[in-house]
Amino acid sequence: MTVTMNSAPARRSRQLPPDGTGGVLLAVLVLAGLLAGAALIGWGLSTLTARFLPGAPPYLILVYTLAALVVGMPLLARALPWITNWFYLFPALVFLAAFTVLPVVLTVNYAFTNYSGENSGNPDSAVRTEAKLSTDRRTVTLAGTPEADSVAGYLRCRTPSCAGDTIVLFDETASTPVRARVAGVQGNAVTLAAPVAPGLEVANATRLNRYERVGLANFQEIFAKASTALIPVFVWTVVFAFSTVVLNAVAGLILGILLYNKRLKGRNIYRTLLFLPWAIPTVISVQMWVALFNQQFGIVNKTLGLLGLTAVPWLGDPLWAKISILFVNLWLGFPYMMTATISALSTINEDLYEAASIDGASRWQQITNITLPLLRTSFTPILLSAFAFNFNNFGIIYLLTQGGPPQEGRESTAQSTDILLSWGYNTAFASSGGQNYSLASAIALIIFFLTLAISLVNFRAAGVFREARK
Repeated sequence: MTVTMNSAPARRSRQLPPDGTGGVLLAVLVLAGLLAGAALIGWGLSTLTARFLPGAPPYLILVYTLAALVVGMPLLARALPWITNWFYLFPALVFLAAFTVLPVVLTVNYAFTNYSGENSGNPDSAVRTEAKLSTDRRTVTLAGTPEADSVAGYLRCRTPSCAGDTIVLFDETASTPVRARVAGVQGNAVTLAAPVAPGLEVANATRLNRYERVGLANFQEIFAKASTALIPVFVWTVVFAFSTVVLNAVAGLILGILLYNKRLKGRNIYRTLLFLPWAIPTVISVQMWVALFNQQFGIVNKTLGLLGLTAVPWLGDPLWAKISILFVNLWLGFPYMMTATISALSTINEDLYEAASIDGASRWQQITNITLPLLRTSFTPILLSAFAFNFNNFGIIYLLTQGGPPQEGRESTAQSTDILLSWGYNTAFASSGGQNYSLASAIALIIFFLTLAISLVNFRAAGVFREARK
């Protein structure tokens, strides 16, 4: 009787969903644990499959993970009946894990490795050499060691004996690489830890472009060259973001106040025309400005020539290129600030202006004493978000100048108009000698901490934390 009385409340507690914030966090934690467990099972089964079937497709990990979820969700619902009320969160968790958590984890991981185009963990096809397999299928004899004087140097072994390292074997068609663990080397003969699977006729061999952990080496390299990359790029990034916000805000504020005047004739036409720069896709607008700013054939310099002025190297000089970026970004950004101003002005009570007019206040006094103070609350989050956006505004830099023009004494990946994000992009995909993903990941972490610090300063200066405590 006692067992029945004690088990009934326990059974009901498993069926009732938890309440409050703690219940939500518990549900998310349980679902995240289910997803992590399914992913672990999928990874384990796909690894086991690849060991017995080297030609198995990589997407099997997704198939196994999905199968584990199909089996695991009913079992979880039986153990915790209340979790079924929270299954709607599962798709969101999957997308969050795939598109946010996983990229962040990979970025942090690669920042402490030497992962690059040269150290990708894949077979190096550029130094492939002919190879013969012994009759016992345990010894591979290499015809040569390209770019090295010994097998250990060719395979880039961690130890002189190469024990525990990897050699990659190919058949005549070189369609499917087979990785084999090395037990030792003697001359050009490589002894394998296990016989090669039957059916593979070895014709060629190569090494792995292995990547490994290097600790803080990437960060040391960045700060060692801070004067030629990090510091000037960071300074320009802050100047670019701050100047853009100030120019766009001032232009948008002035135009918004002028166009909100109900006595202005044709104000809807003016609004539509001034809204067009924001409506036209950025790619088209920027390419138009590239043509306009062409030093020899651009209409801007043609017009200056007709006025007897010297042609300006808009995109060919570091200083003028920065001015061009600020001007084009003003063209692209002021309609948003103008629209935000008009929307904020519509919330101000007209009685305030009528009372001020009765008291004899001029139009300028009404703007400085009524309009601007009341707009401050609305504009603070807009300005903060605009600064954060332009701090990482990769598009305008890449489309207009591609980081150029080159500047003497600067890194090839951090030219005169590069911001932090474009510097990281150039390092990852356009660095000399191949892609350098590890160094770009380290730059991404530095950008994250810099952005976080600047955001905290902005929030503190704007009193966001004080408002949140209220």
